[in-house]
Amino acid sequence: MDEQENSVSTTLSSNKRPSMSPSLQIPAPKKRVVLGEISNSTNDVVSTQNWAPKKPKSSLKKKKKKKTTKEEGEALKTEIVVRSVDPRKSDYSSSIYSHLLSLEMDMNKRSSPSYMGRVQNDISPNMREILVDWLVEVAEEYQLVTDTLFLTVSYIDRYLSSYAISRNKLQLLGVACMLVASKYEEICPPRVEDFCYITDNTYIMEEVLEMERDVLKFLNFDTGPPTTKNFLRILTRAALENSKSSKTQLEFLSCYLVELSLLDYSCVQFLPSVVAASAIFLSRFTIQPEVHPWSLALQSYSGYRPSDLKICVRAIHDLQLNIKGSSLRAVRDKYRKPKYACVGTLTSLPEIPAIYFEAIDIQVFSGF
Repeated sequence: MDEQENSVSTTLSSNKRPSMSPSLQIPAPKKRVVLGEISNSTNDVVSTQNWAPKKPKSSLKKKKKKKTTKEEGEALKTEIVVRSVDPRKSDYSSSIYSHLLSLEMDMNKRSSPSYMGRVQNDISPNMREILVDWLVEVAEEYQLVTDTLFLTVSYIDRYLSSYAISRNKLQLLGVACMLVASKYEEICPPRVEDFCYITDNTYIMEEVLEMERDVLKFLNFDTGPPTTKNFLRILTRAALENSKSSKTQLEFLSCYLVELSLLDYSCVQFLPSVVAASAIFLSRFTIQPEVHPWSLALQSYSGYRPSDLKICVRAIHDLQLNIKGSSLRAVRDKYRKPKYACVGTLTSLPEIPAIYFEAIDIQVFSGF
């Protein structure tokens, strides 16, 4: 096992991607996403092809503006007011958040934080990290929404918490879980053939479909558990209230941090809501470290005090600083792009003041 994992590290430490043999060359327009070695095979090279639904063409002709009647004006004004309602003050928003909190406590929807040693005997946390890093690249290549990625990892961890699998089936489990998640989240999900193609046809359609059936049977067709992304979407709105930081920067930085948490097996122990709240905490600290990163509003809305987030915040902080020295780059490279406001280039102070994890003093709290 040690020699096999060393081969994984050796492969990842190389700056160059494995090259394809002449027989596997594909046309230039197609891109190739590479999965690092998980098994002894040196042919763990997978490929992707450009896939994305066509965008609807916009009309070139401008329509003439018609005069707005008094009644229509009042209706438009009402619509604007409704859309401008603060989600934190909405009864529905509070109810949705409470419902998600209750769902994440359901043991049937949670992964075991000790499944690597208790259930699995042929795969390691490092192999899981390689798989998730590759799935991030696949999601980017196929332009899948972030929710699909989070659902995929949720399915993988829950399945591995109950069933032991061999390392040569780990990638098969990954693509089958992404197939199920994309059918749940995407308008136009990739086809089974696409997922065979990205594994360099390591698996045939029948194998992917069989694994998909196994995953769905295990999930009891309950394919919509709450994920970190669900909580992050709600808490970000609350964090932006009276925020002096850039809305775009805070949103993307929080997304970056929660995606980093997907890579780390140790983060499986935390509830999705805790990871989301911790990402908000660390994002605010990164952007404005001299101001307390939590607020009374966030504490009230999330239900978490700073001390409740301490362990998780420090775990994600280590990932942000790359203290473990991981050479996997998919998430970091993704969020270094301008489309994500280059938040992957941001870094925070090496130490988070201990006072930030103490109870918030109303008298000295200065807000954010």
